Amino acid sequence: MAALNMKLIQPVILCGGSGTRLWPMSRSTYPKQFLCLDQEQSLFQHTLVRANSYREKSAVFYDPIIVTNEEHRFLALEQLRQSKINPRQIILEPAGKNTAPALTLAALASQNREEDPILIVSPSDHQIENLKAYNEAMGAAIEKAKDGFLVTLGIKPQHPETGFGYIKTENIKVNREKLDTYEVKDFVEKPTLDIARALIEEKNWFWNSGIFILRASVWLNAISKFNNKIYTTILNAWDGRLVDEYFTRPAEKTFLMSPAVSIDYAVMENCVKGEFKTLMIDLSAGWNDLGSWESVWRTSKKDKLGNSLNGDVFSQDSENNLIYADNKLVAVMGLKNLVIIETPDALLVADKAYTRNLKSLINDLNTRLREEAHLHRKVYRPWGWYDCIDYGENFKVKRIQVKPGASLSLQKHAHRAEHWIVVKGKAEIVCGSKKLSLEKNQSTYIPLGAVHRLTNPGDEALEIIEVQSGEYLGEDDIVRLEDSYGRK
Repeated sequence: MAALNMKLIQPVILCGGSGTRLWPMSRSTYPKQFLCLDQEQSLFQHTLVRANSYREKSAVFYDPIIVTNEEHRFLALEQLRQSKINPRQIILEPAGKNTAPALTLAALASQNREEDPILIVSPSDHQIENLKAYNEAMGAAIEKAKDGFLVTLGIKPQHPETGFGYIKTENIKVNREKLDTYEVKDFVEKPTLDIARALIEEKNWFWNSGIFILRASVWLNAISKFNNKIYTTILNAWDGRLVDEYFTRPAEKTFLMSPAVSIDYAVMENCVKGEFKTLMIDLSAGWNDLGSWESVWRTSKKDKLGNSLNGDVFSQDSENNLIYADNKLVAVMGLKNLVIIETPDALLVADKAYTRNLKSLINDLNTRLREEAHLHRKVYRPWGWYDCIDYGENFKVKRIQVKPGASLSLQKHAHRAEHWIVVKGKAEIVCGSKKLSLEKNQSTYIPLGAVHRLTNPGDEALEIIEVQSGEYLGEDDIVRLEDSYGRK
């Protein structure tokens, strides 16, 4: 490999999780990493900021490689646009296969032009409060990774935690940045509460942050040695990739043959027993993976009674609650230690301690075929969004917003007709052989089976009210004839 003595830094952001642990705000179609829990930026956007925050004169820094799910591609693209960040690549996984295949894709993508960069591999759904401390730890980790070490960041446990993995360390060292560096001796995945209590009583166990710093060649050598099935499958899928203006897609059929394994299971647990030297640097930067509503409450700003109140909330004689009001006034009296999450179509009320078990609730909702388990009422599309504001037998009402210059696909429906009323902006409409322009308070009718398209030609958002009528009103009743976003 060329440029081995040169520090080439490649941020990699793993953005493929389903993120249902913060239901009902996060759902499979809008996972945790895209939520704006602080009302300013999403967790994914905060991760982008961190990826761009570490700099040193002696290194070359590339734009980040994003690995995300096909289903979430336009969410990622829109939040990248809002952040004014142009990624080096957005790699789309056709299905979630955990983090080891995702990192393998990124490592292969990073080695263009015979380069062997140092990868900074970050989950997209974590919180880190102290950016200066994070960058100090990152600088120390990069120095070790440059010499071929596989480096991870660990966090000193604050309490027994069953939602995190743990790292066992030995032989404390001090590097030139005066940060503690340890040899890694073992990994333990999400222990029981009794085991977690025993681990934190010892001084050589840390929480596993899931952040890794290593050369691309080190990862590819390790994954080929310890899980060659992943390596060969992903290599073949990468060789068969398709690339368009925005996205890189590995060959779907080949990719789906890969085992679904985490970085820890596939490589890290094996590295500590073999020739790959593994180090851990102590990260004291206010890290949290926000794996439950309880952890969100723990890290959030609170009033003098310990309440974290977000949105239109009125609290009286209540203590230690986490409340999000998304759509309406939420008033509480005399409550303690609760999580209350209000969204337009679902309300969660739970004891904070029980929110760790949300997965069982989601499974029950899925068993009962409740769409709220995975779909929000408001659904984002590459052209904008729609909000289903009412529905009943043989009808559905949507509020639709189309971004300036954007258009829906040229399409038709087999089971429904539609009425469109413009309430904001201007619309250009194709319906069969007709072309028309509509402004505020004007309307049109789209007959069943008619080929049609809606476009926003203006420089402000277009909003319409759509009234659907028919015997079947499912979202799969769309036949796309042309589409600007590569959808089928």
